[in-house]
Amino acid sequence: MCFFKQLVRTYPVALLCFLLIWYLSFFTPPKTELDDVAFIDKWVHVVMYGGSCLVLWIEHLRHHHLTKQPLCRQRLLLWAWVAPILMSGLIELLQAYCTGGRRSGDWLDFAANAVGVTGAALVGWLLRKVWLKKGQASTL
Repeated sequence: MCFFKQLVRTYPVALLCFLLIWYLSFFTPPKTELDDVAFIDKWVHVVMYGGSCLVLWIEHLRHHHLTKQPLCRQRLLLWAWVAPILMSGLIELLQAYCTGGRRSGDWLDFAANAVGVTGAALVGWLLRKVWLKKGQASTL
């Protein structure tokens, strides 16, 4: 239980973003005028996953800066890059097989999610480098 309390305390906004992704992945979206825009769904996936993972990176870097804890690069890449991509694949499979036809799993959605997560990881890694150069996060 202490682990979950620390997780919520350290990553409140990122957890909220990921909970929102789970919710939005399984509700039936209303029809809008934007449905006619080419690839709008894929752009939404890139932005949702990229934004959520960027928030995760920022909260992680902030936490390690404030607590002066050393940064474990492998752990960061696992939880801020690999895990969101795997989560996205799981969601796509659940949409395909567990929604009774209301939602459909799409490999292009999975690819868009991976693009968003990878973009956030690149930006997060650059933020880390900038913070190191400025000396703001001497323990990173």
